[in-house]
Amino acid sequence: MIERIRPGVNARDARFVLFDFDGTVSLIRSGWVDVMVPMMVETLAGLKTGETEAQLTAVVEEFVGRLTGKQTMYQMLELVRQVEIRGGRPLDPLEYKRAYLARLHDKISHRLEELREGAAPPEKYIVPGARAMLESLAGMGLTMYLASGTDQQYMREEARLLDVDRYFGGGVFGALDDYKSFSKRILIRQVIASTGCRGGEFLGFGDGFVEIENVKEVGGVAVGVATAEPECREVDEWKRRRLAGAGADFIVPNFLCHQELLACLFPA
Repeated sequence: MIERIRPGVNARDARFVLFDFDGTVSLIRSGWVDVMVPMMVETLAGLKTGETEAQLTAVVEEFVGRLTGKQTMYQMLELVRQVEIRGGRPLDPLEYKRAYLARLHDKISHRLEELREGAAPPEKYIVPGARAMLESLAGMGLTMYLASGTDQQYMREEARLLDVDRYFGGGVFGALDDYKSFSKRILIRQVIASTGCRGGEFLGFGDGFVEIENVKEVGGVAVGVATAEPECREVDEWKRRRLAGAGADFIVPNFLCHQELLACLFPA
């Protein structure tokens, strides 16, 4: 089912397409929030401020959601700030990031092994219908980019394991150690500067606030993928509110409706 947030909007002029990776195409890291949030709540609870676990969870969930789509380091920088405003002495944000990635690896390592060994087909860890959507867009001759807040070395391997990297002729980009040197906003502006295209020639797909906002601020068209992971059959209402608030023109629960969505985006 497709929800049109802004009737009449279409992507007929699109020449460039930006896809977010985790939660939009890939499900390898599904459940990452359930790793990051408890780790951060545990850190803040250790400061003994008198706040309840529920109160701390609400604080953490708000900023984790708001920063989803940006490099993971930004969520760690906010954790540092939250520790400081509570009178604590935070670790270096890179240390927090390493601790989070170690916990996440414990959760997802079996998925990576399944894919590396051929024990599971790539489709097991792809948002339903995403491959058909990618093939259709690539077949239209659009230049496609894949971008993620996940570290580039990891997400490039994951894109390869899912056999989706081949669709992205524009490139596959992830977070760098120098976190200020790459962002989805920087990528969009680089494409505009190097090609001379207009912002309105951008079409974006994502499940995070950031990529939707970045596409809309240059005048592009944005599709919010508000999928309730890991089944990805229904709209996640929390995601939907966030994506609509960021300016999404369309909301979908997955890409099983890709033919209908293409007809909306590219009307005859």
